[in-house]
Amino acid sequence: MKLTAFTDYSLRLLMYVAVNDDRLVSIREVAEVFDISRNHLMKIVHELGKGGYLKTVRGKNGGFRLGKPARDINLGTLIRYTEDDLSVVECLGGKKSQCKIIELCMLAGVLQMALDAFFDVLDRHTLEDLTGDLSFPDFLSQTLTRP
Repeated sequence: MKLTAFTDYSLRLLMYVAVNDDRLVSIREVAEVFDISRNHLMKIVHELGKGGYLKTVRGKNGGFRLGKPARDINLGTLIRYTEDDLSVVECLGGKKSQCKIIELCMLAGVLQMALDAFFDVLDRHTLEDLTGDLSFPDFLSQTLTRP
């Protein structure tokens, strides 16, 4: 299973906002820090705002901040919110399967258990667990200067 770029960018954006919780953050700033398209980030900010993960402030000096404390943003819930399709294989999706061996196949059950285990771990963690004492300027300067 691979998470979409939308979810990946959502997580990065929320981590960045969490460590900059003393001020409003702008789309331009996040786009520059992570080298992500501003248009893509606008869609993400809009969706995260609709979900209550961000509070947005419009206007010249606008931006966004977390919509709730980082300790209250559960990673499993967030990823379920940002991902459109979590089915690892066709037969686990909500649509009628075209699989010819679905009646006898044990793979779907095993994959469902794996997906459940994946979310079991994520459900035990919050945005705060990802950020802790992290400071993005320090983190980025260390990361960008590595050989």
